[in-house]
Amino acid sequence: MTPPDIDFDLSEEERNIRDLVHKFAEQVMRPAGQALDRRSAEEVIARDSVLWEVHKKWNDLGVHMFAAEPGAFTPAQLARLTCIVTEELGWGDAGLAISLGASEFPAMLAGTTQNPDLMAAFPVSKIGCWAITEPDHGSDSLDMGADPKRPGLIKPNCVARRDGDFYVISGQKAAWVSNGTVADTAALYCAVDNGEGANGYGVFLVDLTARGVTRGRPLEKLGQRALPQGEVFFDDVKIPLTHMVIPAEMYPMGIELTLCSANGFMGATFVGCARAAYEMALAYAKERVQGGRPIIEHQAVKMKLFEMFRKVEAARALNRRVVLYNTVHNPFVGAPEGSFPAVQFAIASKITSTQTSFDVASDALQIFGGNGLSYEYPIEKVLRDARASMIEDGTNDVLALHAAERL
Repeated sequence: MTPPDIDFDLSEEERNIRDLVHKFAEQVMRPAGQALDRRSAEEVIARDSVLWEVHKKWNDLGVHMFAAEPGAFTPAQLARLTCIVTEELGWGDAGLAISLGASEFPAMLAGTTQNPDLMAAFPVSKIGCWAITEPDHGSDSLDMGADPKRPGLIKPNCVARRDGDFYVISGQKAAWVSNGTVADTAALYCAVDNGEGANGYGVFLVDLTARGVTRGRPLEKLGQRALPQGEVFFDDVKIPLTHMVIPAEMYPMGIELTLCSANGFMGATFVGCARAAYEMALAYAKERVQGGRPIIEHQAVKMKLFEMFRKVEAARALNRRVVLYNTVHNPFVGAPEGSFPAVQFAIASKITSTQTSFDVASDALQIFGGNGLSYEYPIEKVLRDARASMIEDGTNDVLALHAAERL
C-alpha cells in the first residue's frame, strides 16, 4: 500500500520544487555522501572530490529560498517551502545538507543589508561558512552578548579591532566551523574592540581568500564525514567598516535571529534524516525473511516501525509550525511592527528532531540486525550522522537551558 501524500495541499509550484529537490537528494547527495563517508577528511576536500560537484550542482539548481524575488511567496509559503526543501536535503545526506546550508549563510546576511557591493562580493555561488565556534567557546557562544571581560568563560579567541576605516581581525575559530576548510567567505561572529578593549560582539562578512587567512587541517569525525570542518585563523586580516553587518548594539537581536534560523534549519534537516532511517528500515523489513516470512509480519518489528513513523511525523509537525511562526514574525520578511521570532520554539524543534533522528536511526539499525553493523548497508552511517546532530549548533542540553529561560 502506498502511503498518502501528507502534503496534499501543495500548489503545483511547491510540488515541483519538492520533487526537484528530492531528485537532487536521491541522485546527487545520497551517493556522494556515502562515497565521502569512506574517505579521509583530507580526501573529502581534495580538488578531485565529489564534494565540489555537489555544491556546483546545488548552485545550478537555484533553489535558494532566501533569494526568492520579493512577493514571489507569502511568508507562510516561504516557511513551508523552506521546511520541505531542507527536509529533502536532510533525507539525502545530513552532512551535505549542513554544508549546503552553511554555504549560503554569508550571502543571506549580505542580502539583508541590501548593499549592492556586499551582495556582489558575497554571492551564493561562493562557498561560505558560519564562523562562530571558538577553541574556548562552543555552546557558551549563546552567551556572547554578555560581558566579554568576565573572567574565564567569555574571554574571546577572535577579535575585530577598529582601525580608522577598517576592522583588523586577529585570532581563530575552532575546528568545528562547518565548511571552514573549503569556504571562500565567512559570516564571522566575533568580539569587537572599538578602542576601549573587546567590550561587545558583532557580525562581519569576511573574504577568506584575503591575506592573513589560513586554515587548519580538516577534522576527522565519527559522523557527518561528508561535511568538511576545520579551524580558521586570522592574522591581522583587514576588512572595510561596511563589512560589519550586525554592530555590537544590535548583536543580542542578531544572535536571537540566528538561533531561530539555525535551529529551525536543523529541525527540518533531521526530520529528513529520521525519515531516511525509517524508510530504510521499512524497505528492509519487507525484504528480510526470518522464521519463514518477511520480518515486517512479526508484531515486534511492526510495532517498532509504527513508533518510528509516529516520531517522524510528530517532529515534522512541530518543525513546520515553529518555522511558520518564526518566519511570519521575522522583521526581515515584512513582519508587523513589534513582531519577533521565538527562539524557545526553534530550540524545541531542533532538540525534538535531532533526538528523534538518533532514536529512529538506532531502532532502524536494530531492525537490520547484524547487517546494520556492516558497511554494506547505509543505516550505520545515518546513525552516526544523527548522533552528531545532538551536539552541533549548540548541545541539546545547553540549548534546552537557554530555551527554558524564556518559558
